[in-house]
Amino acid sequence: MQKILLAGSTGYLGLYIARELKKKGYDFKAIARNPEKVRQKDISANEVIAAEVTQPESIRDCCKDIDVVISTVGITKQKDGYTYMDVDYQANLNLLQEAKKSCVKKFIYVAALNGDKLKHLKICAAKELFAEELKDSGLDYCIIRPNGFFSDMSEFFHMAKKGKVYLFGDGELQTNPIHGEDLAAVCVNVIDSSEKEIEIGGPETLTQNEIAGLAFDILGEKPTIAYIPHWVRVAILKLVRLFTGSTTYGPIEFFMTVMAMDMIAPKYGKYTLKEHFRSLLDAEA
Repeated sequence: MQKILLAGSTGYLGLYIARELKKKGYDFKAIARNPEKVRQKDISANEVIAAEVTQPESIRDCCKDIDVVISTVGITKQKDGYTYMDVDYQANLNLLQEAKKSCVKKFIYVAALNGDKLKHLKICAAKELFAEELKDSGLDYCIIRPNGFFSDMSEFFHMAKKGKVYLFGDGELQTNPIHGEDLAAVCVNVIDSSEKEIEIGGPETLTQNEIAGLAFDILGEKPTIAYIPHWVRVAILKLVRLFTGSTTYGPIEFFMTVMAMDMIAPKYGKYTLKEHFRSLLDAEA
């Protein structure tokens, strides 16, 4: 069976991929800045490499004897002063260069749905720049473009718990977010597939109003939704860009942009958003 290197194993998706690799019987290594975090999350890697992917010398020879690299590396919450170009682009490029040096057979990269259409956003610009490097690398590859994760949808639940959900426009924009376990199954399945790019979402397409309604339903509360005009969203974006640095406005810019458009991908998986909201409620019990 092929040997796998997993980068980003301690993140939301990476954790599910590690579990899926173990379930399928793969021999895999996990890269982590903090090996203790790998142990705390009970990631059953055959080997843990203590390394910082933003530093090329730190990951030297990490791909030795590796057949396939899976990377979920990317900034989800800005920290340590790193930019999207430092992490989403350069850190992945560092991994790709090591993969090429060690003659890895395949590189699997998790990007973002519609990233090629959202390159005016800093996070997508960095991801797409790396995606182009990967396509030109000469290695076999697969770029997976998932819709939003269930973890991203948790904000609806938290707003509902506080009594009111805020939506831009009329709340009728649609999306089909995906559970990490469902997405992880796809990431592992493509190890042996010939697909080069995959767009993927969860099994249910819902409006933002419906998502808010699900959150209130789980809480047993009557829905209370406040609708914010899109001109307010645009004004907020301009102010945030003007008065904050990229480490602050980058995540806000991405969130406010995708919340103002339909985000629909081919349906896959079994987990529903209602089940996710139920798990959040149960965790607080």
